[in-house]
Amino acid sequence: MSRIGKKPIELPKGVTVTINGKDVGVKGPKGQLNRKIHNQVDIALEGNHVNVSVKDSLHRNFQGLTRTLVNNMVLGVSQGFSKRLKLVGVGYRAASAGKKVNLSLGFSHPIEYEPPTGVEIKVDQQTILVVSGADKELVGQVAAKVRGFRPPEPYHGKGVRYEDEKIITKVGKAAGKK
Repeated sequence: MSRIGKKPIELPKGVTVTINGKDVGVKGPKGQLNRKIHNQVDIALEGNHVNVSVKDSLHRNFQGLTRTLVNNMVLGVSQGFSKRLKLVGVGYRAASAGKKVNLSLGFSHPIEYEPPTGVEIKVDQQTILVVSGADKELVGQVAAKVRGFRPPEPYHGKGVRYEDEKIITKVGKAAGKK
């Protein structure tokens, strides 16, 4: 049985959950999120807690998944999620232009990126981006897309990387010969 799925989700102050059949809506100070859950999973609101259960033992793998997804929704609308990206390289920089972000990543042209609604990209310094929002999946997807414009290369480590990411650099061919 799923140990995570059995845990009730505690709702912080200011967060409300609405359950309409298989649609779950979570509303809080950071926004509102909606999700459709699996047919074999039941979700119940009991006071200040949300409980997730399955109809039969064949589908118990969906219990932990559904509980985690709903918990991420609750955390997102109450606290929010963020990922930090670092631009490493000579001349690599970012500048915000309204909602859009202009990235200079060593190409012949700047890259202009506008995040989807619900996600905000702030430029901390010229080389640090903070992607934040209420939806954890969307924040991770936008951060991965920005990283994909210029992933870190293995010889010098130049490119866009997550701030806590470690890049293992390769030895060049001149250093390998003797």
